[in-house]
Amino acid sequence: MMEMITSINGTINSFVWGPIMLALLVGTGVYLTIRTGCIQVKWFGYIMKNTVGSLFRKDDKKEGGKNLTPFQAVTTALAGTVGTGNIAGVTGAIFVGGPGAVFWMWVSAFFGMCTKYAEIALAMKYRITDENGVHKGGPMYYIENGLGKNWKPLAVIFAVLGGLASFGIGNIAQSSEIAGAMKGLVGLNPLITGILLAVIISFVLVGGVKRIGQVTSYMVPFMAMFYIAAGIIVIVMKINMVPAVFVNIITSAFSFEAVGGGVFGYAIMVAMKQGFARGVFSNEAGLGSAPIAHAASSTEDPAEQAIWGVFEVFIDTIVICTITAMTVLLSGIELGPDALSAYASKGAAAVYAFNSILPGTIGGLIIQISLLFFALSTILSWSYYGERCWGYISNNSKIVNAVYKVIFILFCIVGATGSGTLMWDIADTLNGMMAIPNLIALLFLSGVVVNITKDYFKDKK
Repeated sequence: MMEMITSINGTINSFVWGPIMLALLVGTGVYLTIRTGCIQVKWFGYIMKNTVGSLFRKDDKKEGGKNLTPFQAVTTALAGTVGTGNIAGVTGAIFVGGPGAVFWMWVSAFFGMCTKYAEIALAMKYRITDENGVHKGGPMYYIENGLGKNWKPLAVIFAVLGGLASFGIGNIAQSSEIAGAMKGLVGLNPLITGILLAVIISFVLVGGVKRIGQVTSYMVPFMAMFYIAAGIIVIVMKINMVPAVFVNIITSAFSFEAVGGGVFGYAIMVAMKQGFARGVFSNEAGLGSAPIAHAASSTEDPAEQAIWGVFEVFIDTIVICTITAMTVLLSGIELGPDALSAYASKGAAAVYAFNSILPGTIGGLIIQISLLFFALSTILSWSYYGERCWGYISNNSKIVNAVYKVIFILFCIVGATGSGTLMWDIADTLNGMMAIPNLIALLFLSGVVVNITKDYFKDKK
């Protein structure tokens, strides 16, 4: 029975994360980029100034009331976006696809900036406000309210997929990583880790989305700056090799020489697939998860919140994923699928890369601490994504909400104590399948995104 489930999931997964779907994900980004006038280039300076730059202006602090502040919304979204894929996923992509995978990862991020901008803009426009004044939104709401009531079955499909994925990709996979990190750091028993994790998550979930936003607003900046600082140190230590590594990335992206042996002329396709897949998996542009968090923002103008999506993809993929990639390539370790099999995991390969540059075992500590915070923040944000998805399906039933939270908390223990390999694979498939209804809505509602964009940028300089 388990073999049959594994086989079926493998077949679906190969399509969900295969060439056709990846082309559709990136192609949607290309289409939206053209239709919006390439805002990620034309308005990049304005976007950075009015997103991360606004945090340094004392007169620009906004209270969220019952909802999240704009910054809390983006840190909640980033908490779910910046995860283990930024380390283990990128490392695996380079081993399998070669240095050229990094270039195609950048390409997917470039167009993904516009995709995420569009998702958030639609989530803001078509969100609802409940009787308590709390904003709720996401793909399920802009599918139903934007495309019309006849499209509700598609919205329900997205919500079911998102609700199920929250237990797997948003919980079990992350709990397993936390248990591994804690065992490596202090030798803590996985069961103890699972129980402690369940207690921590319980405390946060009781406070609702406001508490999730408050926690992530402190955790995400810390974990991002911690990893970025470590990466910068590594790059500075090997600064003389950096130009050659960049040249290698560009030339390998269009090379006909296979990585670690293999079919001649096959390397470009492998590099593209690995780069696109890891880029999309990391920044989640097009998957529809992050807009759920952004819809809870107190911001009124859809585009004003949506420009945070451009920053989100930039910091996740162009900055954090690139730091992982540069560390692996600067370490000079042997690449190729066979070389990867010599390590216990992709994360172990990343540890080796850091340790080969930094003195002693400092690199391993950096990876383990980073994975710990990356995974914990992902659990927090996905708990909210799942809550909103099941809330949509149950018409915001309090009973369903309570049951969901109890099950989600218990799954922290399941993930920490079990291997969860099959569940991780199934969750990976569900996560990718979320993109299908979301991309349909993005393409059909692209005209709405264009109008939102024109209205917002018409008087901007």
